[in-house]
Amino acid sequence: MKLEFWFDFASNYSYLSVMRLRQLGQTDVVWRPFLLGPIFKDAGWNNSPFVLQKDKGAYVWQDMPRQCAKYGLPWRQPSTFPRNSLLAARIGILCEEQPWMLDFCERTMLANFADDRDISNEQCMSEILSALGQDAEAILRAALADDNKARLRARTEQAKAHRIFGAPTFLVGDAMFWGNDRLDDALAMALSSPQGLRKTAG
Repeated sequence: MKLEFWFDFASNYSYLSVMRLRQLGQTDVVWRPFLLGPIFKDAGWNNSPFVLQKDKGAYVWQDMPRQCAKYGLPWRQPSTFPRNSLLAARIGILCEEQPWMLDFCERTMLANFADDRDISNEQCMSEILSALGQDAEAILRAALADDNKARLRARTEQAKAHRIFGAPTFLVGDAMFWGNDRLDDALAMALSSPQGLRKTAG
């Protein structure tokens, strides 16, 4: 009954959920970074639906400033959308069990959606990792190794097996919740389990 948090670093609504976890006092989640691109490809799309469907895209860029204001989060519409999140995902899946994973996710999301930085750039990722006190060179080397690339490909297959179709998606046991606006419901279910999440002190 742990909360599994499936997200893509290129996903604007995943940005909201990543940043809200600390606000809600919840850091005891199972991180599941993955790539939406292969999911969209299986659906017959060669890009984000926010790009392919112009009216939906126009709505999103109205909605994001409202949502960020609601949660007290910084926002700058990315000059490139969706950004290539492959490198960030490779680092994320390599480090998803590290105690600083939330910090890494927050800083990467802020780089993309508040600072309009290119998260596919090794220098950008190196600066984030170094700011967290990590050995950026070693982590980047491990993230780009063949076994870690295979790990990310396997994660995509796991997402497909769970029938995940978008991000953010939250899994609590067999229950699926899709979208930032379902984060509270997913947390409530996880918290209701004796083996579920525990509220972080403070």
